[in-house]
Formats: sequence, C-alpha cells, structure tokens
Amino acid sequence: MLCQYLKSVLLINYKTACFSWNTRRTEIKLTETMFGIRLLILGRKCRSTMGLWKRSQYHTSGQTMDIGGIYPPIATPFARNEQVDFQKLEENLLKYAKIPFRGLVVQGSNGEYPYLTSEERVEVVRRVRQSLPKDKLLMAGSGSSMGTVLLSERMAKSGADVVLVVTPCFYRGRMDSRALIHHYTQVADACPVPVVLYSVPGNTGLDLPVEAILTLSQHPNIVGLKDSGGDITRIALIIHKTRKEDFQVLAGSAGFLLAAYSVGAVGGVCALANILGQQVCQLQQLCLAGQWEEARDLQYRLIEPNTAVTRQFGIAALKQAMEWFGYHGGECRSPLQPLSEAESQQLHLHFSSNGWL
Repeated sequence: MLCQYLKSVLLINYKTACFSWNTRRTEIKLTETMFGIRLLILGRKCRSTMGLWKRSQYHTSGQTMDIGGIYPPIATPFARNEQVDFQKLEENLLKYAKIPFRGLVVQGSNGEYPYLTSEERVEVVRRVRQSLPKDKLLMAGSGSSMGTVLLSERMAKSGADVVLVVTPCFYRGRMDSRALIHHYTQVADACPVPVVLYSVPGNTGLDLPVEAILTLSQHPNIVGLKDSGGDITRIALIIHKTRKEDFQVLAGSAGFLLAAYSVGAVGGVCALANILGQQVCQLQQLCLAGQWEEARDLQYRLIEPNTAVTRQFGIAALKQAMEWFGYHGGECRSPLQPLSEAESQQLHLHFSSNGWL
C-alpha cells in the first residue's frame, strides 16, 4: 500500500532522480530511472508495478564494483573420458594465484561452456571460488539459450562475484536492440550480483548494438561490457558515450589490449593470459604508467600468439599452448577436436618467432 501511495503521489515528478524521507522510525528512499521506481525501506525492496531492480551489495552500499584489471578466461581441463578434471583445474588455479590478475573468468567461451551441463558449470564455479583468494573477483559466464536468469542466480550462490552474460543469438535475425535490452534487463533485475554484458561476434555472429549498450549502461546492476569484437572505434565510442555512467569496458582480447587502454578501457579478459599471464599483466601496467613505447613493443609480440589461440585455431590451440607453458590444458570436449600436427607446428612457430618459446 505504501509503495503504491508514494508512487501515485510522485508520478507527476517521476523523472527526478531520487526522493528521500526521514521519519522517527525509518528512512524511506524512492529512486527512479527509465527502468522503473524502486522503494527501499530499512534495506528491504518493495516491488512497484513499474518494475524492480535487485541491486547487489555494491550498489545498495552506494558503490560500483571496480572490475578493472586482467582476467584469464580459464579453460576447463577434461580427462581422456571427457569428464571435468578438477585436480588439474586446481593445479592451474594454484599457478594463476602467483600472477597479479584482478580475478578469473570462469565458464566463458574458452571454458567450453556450450558443451557442459548446467550442473557442471555451477560446480566448476563452486570449485574455483573455494580456491580463489577472497580479494580476487570471480566472473562467471551465465549466458545460455534458456535459463540465463536461473543460471545466474545459481552461479551467484556458488560464489560468483559477477556474471558475464553473452548475447542470446540462436534467432539472430530477431535479436535487435529491443529484444536484447529486454533480455538483459530481465537478467539484471533478477541477478543478485552485478552483470557484465558480453559481445563476442566471432562466436555468436552478433554484435551487441551500441544503442542497446548505451541504454543498458544506465541499469544500476549492469556494471560493464566485455567487447571481443576488436573494433577500437566502436569501443572508443561506447566509452565516450557512457562516460557519465558507472560503466566500465573490458577488452575481450590481448591482441588489442593496448589500443583499448588508450581509449579508456579498464582492463581485459584475455585468452592469452592463460599462457602468458605475467606478460599480459605487464602490458596492463605499462599502459597504466603511460609507458607507451614499451607497451607497444610488448603488444607487438603478443599479437600473433594471441591470434593463434583465438580466432585462428581456437580452444584446441589454447589448451595445447597451456601444456607447453606448464599448465594443464587437457582434452577438448567433443565435438571439438585437437590440433593436427601441421596446426601444432604452426602454433609453435607463432610463439617461438616472438621469443616466447
């Protein structure tokens, strides 16, 4: 009743950002944005007919989660029987703990999430959270053809600090801005942890439209974007247009990390960091220190290896190179196949010719 009354009283002024009342017993705050009105009473959320955003602990405390830094989107090691090899995963995590990553991305594209069951995906998140230091962020990929909201909630309960939600793409011709805004708003409304948008056109065939990103950047539970497309003009435009929002952009590849930092990105989710983690973190530090010449020289040496383990040969190459550098890549899960001998030799050349092997 109180929610409805206050909503009706304030409807004429609903474009005002925030209302606040203090009584002897409680403080009442009514916050409005284009997505709806939200009433907070003693920290409890009251649903209005205009919609509800469930905000994370960072937002309810008036803070925005800082997601800046480098994240490896970790591989899922499989045994020969194609079951998840949790022992090998744990050994990788112990090695990654020695590298100054901001956190880990779990069950992203490089984790082969389309070929894992929901139960496996949640269990991988749970195991990583158990091993990961508390000061490291766990960003969990929760996008799926169906059930993204439910999977996001399950991953949050299993220890994810943030969820990374890939664009739905199966009916690609109908995934216009209106459909995508509706989808991501539903996810962000329901998710108990912050949401990062994920645009990876190389895998989905769909770029999250800039106009959709600009609208979604205003949602208080959407804190950023991982853009793997590599279009620096587009990335710069998004950063420029969202500069007044609490919205952060992560480069989706080490191949354009320097360029992304130069236009205002805050970090990167880089497949190559699974292999050359120290070097990718060093590139980040050089960019932040304004040492652009040194950063450029290092960036040059990362481009070919990065291309080889991403768009050229994909996850099979990532896992093969991990083995060369002392990590456990393990088998790929079917239908993905290992590299041919010729492909393996070419991959080795991309690393050796740049001084990494």
